[in-house]
Amino acid sequence: MAATSSSPSSAFLERFRNPKNQGSDGRLLYAFQYFATNATAVTVSVSLTHPLDVLKIRLQMQRAGQRGPLIGMGKLCGKIVKIEGPVALCSGLAPAMVRSLLCGGLRLSLYEPCKSFADSVFGSANIFVKLVSGTISGAIATAVTNPVDVLKVRMQMNMNPHRGPVGELRQIISEEGLKGLWKGVGTSMTRAGALTASQLATYDESKQIKLHSWSCWNSRNGAYGHR
Repeated sequence: MAATSSSPSSAFLERFRNPKNQGSDGRLLYAFQYFATNATAVTVSVSLTHPLDVLKIRLQMQRAGQRGPLIGMGKLCGKIVKIEGPVALCSGLAPAMVRSLLCGGLRLSLYEPCKSFADSVFGSANIFVKLVSGTISGAIATAVTNPVDVLKVRMQMNMNPHRGPVGELRQIISEEGLKGLWKGVGTSMTRAGALTASQLATYDESKQIKLHSWSCWNSRNGAYGHR
């Protein structure tokens, strides 16, 4: 029987499943590439959807009867553009991008090490391990970047366009102290943990099912081709 050679798809699958089997330099390069691609993807998506985030914050901060009846997203958008100008829809964009770069990169990049550690300790990487790994990675990333998130929200609420991130940061520290930058960190960690766990565990399980199906399909085709 003729010897079978590994197909390009099989080589891709093996590298995709075991990216760390490339020596210390390969692992370091892979970690950097993984963080960079994750951070870039999240930063681009946040930049494109930032005006919607500004509208969400403004809608959440509305109070019934404070300045007339509550208004919807369309009317609020028109009001902001008319009174504050279109630039107001980009309020807090700089800290939002910094947060997405750090938080997005960290929560996705910490997931695999957490899962690998659990696999080495418990000998399993089932759905529960993936959920816990996602919870831990999301909570840690959010805890680290909470000050930037607070700064982003304050700038989105602030109707003074002349006060930049540095001025807003100084005001928070002068009025509330450093602890003001950590407001809501517990709630943010809980939300981010649950969100990251559901997102990454679902993605990971779907990916594994797809890769397994792909591997079985390649094996069957290879067996048929060598008959």
